[in-house]
Amino acid sequence: MWPARAGQNAGIVRAVVLVAFGTALLTLSAKVNLPLPYVPMTLQTLAVLMIGAIYGWRLGGATLIAYLAEGALGMPVFAGPVGGLAPLLGPTGGYLFGFVAGALITGWLAERGWDRSVALLFVAMAIGHAVIFVAGFVWLAFGTGLGVEKAWLVGVVPFVAASVVKNALGAALVPAARRLADRRG
Repeated sequence: MWPARAGQNAGIVRAVVLVAFGTALLTLSAKVNLPLPYVPMTLQTLAVLMIGAIYGWRLGGATLIAYLAEGALGMPVFAGPVGGLAPLLGPTGGYLFGFVAGALITGWLAERGWDRSVALLFVAMAIGHAVIFVAGFVWLAFGTGLGVEKAWLVGVVPFVAASVVKNALGAALVPAARRLADRRG
């Protein structure tokens, strides 16, 4: 009985460590930002999608939920030196909640073999990005009352080219990160 319990405890400790590492990575990625009107451009979506691809849908989703909880509790984890409910309820709210869905979907696809090639992983990350964009766009257009046209122009168009670059970078980095983790594990 004890060896099974020890293995179970080790799995829990590993998951807690990975969630803590993931939320720290998300926080750092939020601090690398280009301030734009309404929604800043950050490295967060790269981190979100890599976490989903590497951790899988369950642990990736849990990591993103933990990140949002840290922010909601006032920890300054979001873009700029802010935490609290304002970022979750303001113009960035749709993107932040979309992060959870983006990680879940990318992780789910990765678990089904989409992480076995750079090209498929690129597509999985593009789907994850699209989900994040849809959530952010819908919230900007209707949740904040910005309207469809303006939400499109300030909440999607400026981010498309950067998303392609982030997808390519993420698809190339995920296998390298796994190889590094395998050497240390």
